[in-house]
Amino acid sequence: MVGYTEALTDPSYRGQILSFTYPLIGNYGVPTVQLDQYGLPRAFESDAIQVNATVVHELCDTPSHWESSKTVNQWFFSQGIPGIDGIDVRNLTKRLRDRGVMMAALAVSSEVVDQEPLFKSLQSSALYAETELVSKVSVKQPRRWKTGSDTVVLIDCGVKYSIIRELLHSGFSVVQVPYNTTIEDVMKYQPAGVVLSNGPGDPKTCTDTLPLVSELLDREIPTLGICLGAQLLALAAGGNTYKLPYGHRGQNKPCTDKESGRGYITSQNHGYAIDSNSLDGTGFKVWFVNSDDTSIEGIRHDRKPFLAVQFHPEGAPGPHDTAFVFERFRAITRTTIDKR
Repeated sequence: MVGYTEALTDPSYRGQILSFTYPLIGNYGVPTVQLDQYGLPRAFESDAIQVNATVVHELCDTPSHWESSKTVNQWFFSQGIPGIDGIDVRNLTKRLRDRGVMMAALAVSSEVVDQEPLFKSLQSSALYAETELVSKVSVKQPRRWKTGSDTVVLIDCGVKYSIIRELLHSGFSVVQVPYNTTIEDVMKYQPAGVVLSNGPGDPKTCTDTLPLVSELLDREIPTLGICLGAQLLALAAGGNTYKLPYGHRGQNKPCTDKESGRGYITSQNHGYAIDSNSLDGTGFKVWFVNSDDTSIEGIRHDRKPFLAVQFHPEGAPGPHDTAFVFERFRAITRTTIDKR
């Protein structure tokens, strides 16, 4: 119902066609870019639409909101992103739930589209699971966001602006660095901790980032992994990941904290998960599980300052029930600093 500007600009959706199950999209339009006190856009998670295309049932052409500057259709047209409406998206969702995520093609034409070339293009296209996408959404040069005295280095694999906002709100200064940064460059900033961001694609394709994560583990630098970042932590520790049949995507995914037994409603967007059987001997323990299918939604190390979650504790769009994850990370960095 809400949050389509945030979802559509989420770099984790790069390379995908996003279908909205809610039948009406665009009813409050698209706002202008307004920056918050940190210099981050309020309603967008990156500087552009990230999806390859979108599918909706009904697209609103007459939005009603005092901040609306354009329709979703005008927004997509201005950035050259195709879309299609008039689709039974709930039936499409049922098909995806039965068959799993599938490759798809979308064509824009004023004439009737010949489907045969589309099918042929799919057969010759590289599979999403085999495509490295992180390099396309990561920053090229370091960026600084200064508020506090303690610095965290954010490894940008396709970070959402709301994650940066939450880190700044927690009292950190943030240095956002490319996905292929070396451990030597990270240590130049004398970080209190490191954050491994969300991002698109199969974590096993992140071969330029995994060596850095291994070094973070060896040096016991306090590290928080979010979404893709959680999977990278598990892989670097010797664990394994696997592709979910149809992924977890939505603003209302229930998770259970294994420590307290408490349930939380979370915002999620991930197609891969950590294999629980592979954590034996890594030092990582299951922290959160998905209440629907019991897959791992969070891990933490039993002795070292590492924790990670599959869901998005920053919400955007979604609830902020699990924003305490940032507070937990802040506490870990303070403890480590005091020990120094």
